[in-house]
Amino acid sequence: MRDFGKNPRVNDEIRADPVRLIGGDGKQVGIVPLRKALAHAESEGLDLVEIAPSADPPVCKVIDYGKYRYELTKKEKDARRKQHVIQIKKIRLSPNIDEHDFRVKVNMARRFLAEGNRVKVTMFMRGRQVTKKDLAEEVLVRFSSEVVDIARAEGEPKLEGTNHLSFVLVPHKK
Repeated sequence: MRDFGKNPRVNDEIRADPVRLIGGDGKQVGIVPLRKALAHAESEGLDLVEIAPSADPPVCKVIDYGKYRYELTKKEKDARRKQHVIQIKKIRLSPNIDEHDFRVKVNMARRFLAEGNRVKVTMFMRGRQVTKKDLAEEVLVRFSSEVVDIARAEGEPKLEGTNHLSFVLVPHKK
């Protein structure tokens, strides 16, 4: 027995009588008894498929059910293939970062943003660095100004816990 929750009813599985019939050419035939609709589908060598079971009367269409299922699965696969899942990439900095290391991190962020991902930039402060939050904020502001042409900061840098300062970069829409 088939699962009727996902798949439409086909041929003898249709319970409604009468039905609104749409022919194989896509033109509406009208409201006909179920037996006549089944005979019409059989004469064309196709299947009778219940397209809209909740309508009054239910809508049935004369189509090749195998081809219909194939095209439906093909459309679903295409939709999944074209879908892009946005991820949050993380970049970790420290307040006393060297210039070369800073450039490397900026280039990584640019690459992530170009791919369409969000980037969470975290400033990790150790020991006495926690007392110099203004230096850490300065580095974060400088970081966001380096990528301002391709992204925008989502909010101001905020303190997470006692030693993490972070913000999220979101790519500009194309």
